[in-house]
Amino acid sequence: FFPFVSGNISDGVYFVAGPERRTNPKHRIGPFREKKESLFAIFAFATCGGYSGELRISVDCANKTQSDLSIDIAIAYPFRLQQVNFEAPTCEGKRRESISLSGDFSSSAEFFVTIAVFSFLYSLAATVVYIFYQNKYRENNRGPLIDFIVTVVFSFMWLVSSSAWAKGLSDVKVATDPDEVLLLISACKQRANKCMSVRGPVMSSLNTSVVFGFLNFILWAGNIWFVFKETGWHASGQRYPPETMEKQPSACNQSINQGGYNQESYGPAPGYNQPQGGFVQQPTFSPPGGPQNFNQARYNQTGPTSFANQI
Repeated sequence: FFPFVSGNISDGVYFVAGPERRTNPKHRIGPFREKKESLFAIFAFATCGGYSGELRISVDCANKTQSDLSIDIAIAYPFRLQQVNFEAPTCEGKRRESISLSGDFSSSAEFFVTIAVFSFLYSLAATVVYIFYQNKYRENNRGPLIDFIVTVVFSFMWLVSSSAWAKGLSDVKVATDPDEVLLLISACKQRANKCMSVRGPVMSSLNTSVVFGFLNFILWAGNIWFVFKETGWHASGQRYPPETMEKQPSACNQSINQGGYNQESYGPAPGYNQPQGGFVQQPTFSPPGGPQNFNQARYNQTGPTSFANQI
C-alpha cells in the first residue's frame, strides 16, 4: 500500500525512498543561508566603506573682519584623520593657520570592510556551488568540511572585526567632536575671540555598520550547526544508533515467534509422535471399565479437579 516506505512497521523503523529523498530540506537551506550572508555583508561594508561626513565650526574674532563663521572639515573612510587639514584664522591680521586633525583609525575600519568584502565574495561563490555544482560539493565530503571550517573562521573574524571597529568608531567620534577640534585652534585660546561648533558629523550610517557587523557574527555563528549537519562528522555520529534500534525490535519479534506465538507451534512437533516424513497412528488409550465408567468417574471427581471443570 505504501510503495515509498520500506521497513518493518512493527519495529517502528521507516525508510522513505523515492522522490522524498530529493526534497530533503537540508539540501535547500544552503542557498538561502548564503543569500542572507551576502546581503548582510553588503550592508556592513557599504555603510562603513562609503561613509563621508562633514563638521562645521566658527571662529568669531574680536576684529570682525578677521572672523570666519563657516569652517567646514570633511571626514571620510578610511578615517586617517591626521591627513585631514583645514585652515582657521589666527585673529592676528589676515594670517591663517593650517591645522590637521589627530588620530589614525584606518586599521580597524579597513579590517572591518575587508572581512565584509571577503564574506560577501565567499557567500556568492558558495551560492553558485550549491546551485550548479551540488554533486561536486558533496563528493568525498570535501565541500561540507571546507564550508564548515570557513564558516567557523568567518564567525570568529566577524566578532573580532566588529569589536575592533566599534572601539575605533568611538575614537573617531571623540576626534571629530567639534568641541575637541576647537581646542586645536590657537585663536580659540584667547578670551577675546569666540569659537563655536555649528554642527557635527552625522554618523548614523557608521553606527549601522557596527550593528550589521554583530548581526553578521550572529548569522555566521548560528549557521555553524546547519553546516555541521552536512558534514560526515554529523552523519557518522547518527549512523549507528538507528541501526541498533532497528535490530532490537527485530530480535524481539524473532524471540516471540520462536517462543510459541508462531502459527507452526500450535501443531505437534515432529520427532515425538509424528515423524517428519509421514504419519503414524497414535495408539488409543482405553481406561479400565470402558469409556462409560471413565466418563462417570470423571464427572464424580471432587476437589480442585471438579472446581476447574466447573470454571
